[in-house]
Amino acid sequence: MTRRRYWTVAVLVLACRAGGPNGPRVQVTIPEGATLTAAAESLRVRGVIGSTTAFTFYARLFGKSDEIKAGVYEFVPNQPVLRVLRVVTRGREALRRLVIPEGLMLGEVAAYVSQQLGIPAAEVLAAARDTALVRRVGAAEGVLEGYLYPSTYLVRHGVTAPEVVRMMVEEFEARWQPEWNARLHALRLTRRDIVTLASIIEGEVRFGPDRPYVSSVYHNRLERGMRLQADPTVIYALGRRRRLFEKDYQVRAPHNTYLIDGLPPTPIGQPSSASIEAALYPERTGFLYLVARPDGKHVFSRTLREHLRAVAEVRRMGAANGGERR
Repeated sequence: MTRRRYWTVAVLVLACRAGGPNGPRVQVTIPEGATLTAAAESLRVRGVIGSTTAFTFYARLFGKSDEIKAGVYEFVPNQPVLRVLRVVTRGREALRRLVIPEGLMLGEVAAYVSQQLGIPAAEVLAAARDTALVRRVGAAEGVLEGYLYPSTYLVRHGVTAPEVVRMMVEEFEARWQPEWNARLHALRLTRRDIVTLASIIEGEVRFGPDRPYVSSVYHNRLERGMRLQADPTVIYALGRRRRLFEKDYQVRAPHNTYLIDGLPPTPIGQPSSASIEAALYPERTGFLYLVARPDGKHVFSRTLREHLRAVAEVRRMGAANGGERR
């Protein structure tokens, strides 16, 4: 076998070598302006490829030497050289996962983004006051509280706070169903009203099937001019999650629905589609009161006397848990 032919066969073997698809993943950063050799060495050092020679050979063979794109890439170790070359010349960067649970307050959303993406929370909070986006969704008080849709997002490395906020707002708009607009008219409520109510429902409900019944309590109280007296609004007024004490219900704040009439001035968190739908389509009931049991399910009552009995029962059930929710 000639030296030239031996070299070709050896390179082909290296190019076809592959690791298992379920192995541990590694990230490789190829900086702006990196040479072909430098990119190959970064890939080899991280164990993605076994030979810089094979990688550079094929890059030159296929005219890709000058097409390596900067970025952050994710690979399983010991990938076929040709597959790796295809990824880094097409610029298929690794995407990062951002998980935003339902019901988070704006400050909590900013903290989640900071923890998962490394973006300073202050930048997220500033981006959530983007005047164009605020006008676009009709948010209250110049802030996007309630409109940063809770979901799992895939974002590129280097994404900015304004891009993340815009992505979540666009997801909110995509999830808003056209038929819901007609429902707003029937309820004589604005979208802002419904998002605010949905955020309270989201904060109250731990057992999903309770949503339309919790919604019916709040709708019924609003129709009768009764205060909502919703514990999640007190938590929002306090600015942090903790067990509530009697004195907390007297905190002077525009969101405390034990002290204000009607809905609070803004949503108190980011509601899911399920809570928005519950706010739009409450169950038809005569319920005016609710209390959460230790297991998260609610007891609903039509009269104050029924409610007080339910509260007493919940207190007995939850004595070992340190109290109850109203």
